[in-house]
Amino acid sequence: MSVTDAQTPIWRHRTPKARLALWGGWLACVALFVWCWEMMTQRTIWAFVYDAPRAAGDLLGRAVPPKWDYIDSLIWPLWDTMNIATLGTLLGIILAVPLAFLAANNTTPSRLVLRPIALFLIVASRSINSLIWALLLVSILGPGILAGIIAIGLRSVGFIGKLLYEAIEETDVKQVEAVTATGASQAQILNYAIVPQVLPTFYGISVFRWDINIRESAILGLVGAGGIGLQLQASMSVLAWNQVSLILLVILGTVVLSEWVSAKVRHAII
Repeated sequence: MSVTDAQTPIWRHRTPKARLALWGGWLACVALFVWCWEMMTQRTIWAFVYDAPRAAGDLLGRAVPPKWDYIDSLIWPLWDTMNIATLGTLLGIILAVPLAFLAANNTTPSRLVLRPIALFLIVASRSINSLIWALLLVSILGPGILAGIIAIGLRSVGFIGKLLYEAIEETDVKQVEAVTATGASQAQILNYAIVPQVLPTFYGISVFRWDINIRESAILGLVGAGGIGLQLQASMSVLAWNQVSLILLVILGTVVLSEWVSAKVRHAII
């Protein structure tokens, strides 16, 4: 072998320091996993875990077949659930649209004051789960579908507002400049250059959020916010598992139907 060949550097994917750091990172991950597992299992009653298959089989045996004649008692609670999802979505849209235009960098009238406030409200809405909203509202307004509607609406504000203000910021600047060149006012620029661009996205977001809200509103009854979740809680309280299985099937069917409707509407709009 010549001197030139002997001095040719050998390519390696990582340097020795990088390999050492990688192995150190993997070791730290393993140590963190072991520590988390220890924290998670130190209060676990393993007798219940070992008995879980038998308990699950016993519960399934009492849940099958579903109590089909109980379906008559689910019609109005299911209707309440649909109303909670629909009216809650409308409330969320009404609150989210102004916030989205205030939060968007290219439509807000005040970047130093109004935009941070709008962004904060959008983030605050997204950070609180609908069950927590419902729990708070039930304690204020009392149990019923009104608390569920407002909870769904407040939860929807963050989702709709975030996606909508991002769509507003991504509008084509050339269309805005073209309308501005005609001497249009700010309201006319908003109406003729920005709104037409974001309308398809807005419709898609609204329908998608309605689909999500049907799933969320189905369980709000667990905290007293009305709907079919209230029947689920009542059936679970008396260990009527054949009623519980029927309620779960109804919820599943409703979610599948709403998903199909949502997909058809989004396809027709977009």
